[in-house]
Amino acid sequence: MSSAADPITTLITTGQQAMAVDAVMLTRLTQMAGDFAVNLSIAVITLVVTVFAARWASSATRKGLGRVRGFRHDPTVLSFAVQIVRVLVFLIGFIAVLQRLGVQTTSIIAVLGAASLAVGLALQGTLSNVAAGVMLLILRPYRVGDLVNINGNIGKVQRLDLFFTQIADANNVKIMAPNAKVFGDVILNLSGQKTRRMELKIGVGYGVNLTQTREVLTAAAAAHEAVLPDPAPWAGVTDMLDSAMEVTLTAWVRSEDYWQTRADVFQASKEALDAAGIEIPFPHQVAVPYGDDDLVFPVTAEGIGIRRPKGETANAGFDPSRDSDQSEA
Repeated sequence: MSSAADPITTLITTGQQAMAVDAVMLTRLTQMAGDFAVNLSIAVITLVVTVFAARWASSATRKGLGRVRGFRHDPTVLSFAVQIVRVLVFLIGFIAVLQRLGVQTTSIIAVLGAASLAVGLALQGTLSNVAAGVMLLILRPYRVGDLVNINGNIGKVQRLDLFFTQIADANNVKIMAPNAKVFGDVILNLSGQKTRRMELKIGVGYGVNLTQTREVLTAAAAAHEAVLPDPAPWAGVTDMLDSAMEVTLTAWVRSEDYWQTRADVFQASKEALDAAGIEIPFPHQVAVPYGDDDLVFPVTAEGIGIRRPKGETANAGFDPSRDSDQSEA
């Protein structure tokens, strides 16, 4: 009987031990599930708080920097600072969420660092735009609303971010210039100064009175209401061209009045020269014969005339059929 009871006792004991182990594992699983549920709830709450905190921090940053005089009239830097604050708040919140879920953030940071290095090597051109964008935001050679000349493209700056500078030209064409090219080239800020000097080059005949010409041009420029009296308009002979004397007229205007005033003063100068009887000559051209010494090309007001033998007048002995044969030959 004792020998038969021993296996049964052993089986019962083993079953009891298994049940005890299962109970312990069930207790642990229940505890782990409870802890995970708590951590997940806290992580979700942290994420929601992060979203609201990012919005609040962005709004507070915009309001705070908007009170600073240096940022109030510079929406580019203001928007960039707001974006930086938003990204930092989200980054801190995500790290807190990962830690609450039991993720080892140190290993993730190491992996992200290695991945960032690989991505950085693959995206050198893009990162150069980012670096150039940061330098443009720091140095601020131009701001939103300025009229600039970038790589030969003249337009008003509409937006500046980490990758591109967006400008709109006079035809309202949107131009996207990569920051790396913008920062590596010459930047002309046409509205960076309050005033600009316009320079008009006008050709007059060799036989005119140059002193009178200068007086007429300066008077025409000074009569325009947008031309500034100080410095006063100036005109002077600057070159001797093939068919004319070059007179340069300069005048100062406000930067926002430059283009329209330049066109108005050009028109006023032409009308003033005509009223004073000062000649604005047309270019003269001379045709030089080549290949046939017996033929010349007379130059008329309408252009080059009909070919005729050298020494023969326009009407004497002129035979159209013979001239046509010579032309075909």
